[in-house]
Amino acid sequence: MPDGKFTTQSKVRDVLTTLGGQGQELLLKHGYDIGEGFVDVLSQYQTLQHAAETERLRDLDRLLTELNAGR
Repeated sequence: MPDGKFTTQSKVRDVLTTLGGQGQELLLKHGYDIGEGFVDVLSQYQTLQHAAETERLRDLDRLLTELNAGR
C-alpha cells in the first residue's frame, strides 16, 4: 500500500490482513461478502477497483474513506 493508505489498487486480502474483522465488516457493509474462510481464493487477490467494476462492491470512494479513517 503506497503511503500506508488503501487505494483502488489495494487487494481485498490487504484489507483483511491489515484490518482483520473491522476490514471484513466494512467490506460487507459495502456489499462484498468474503464468506466463511474465504473459500474463493482468487477473490482475495482482486483489487478493490475490480470488485467495484464487477459490482461485487458498492460505493468504492466511501469504502476507501472509511478504510483509511480506521487506520
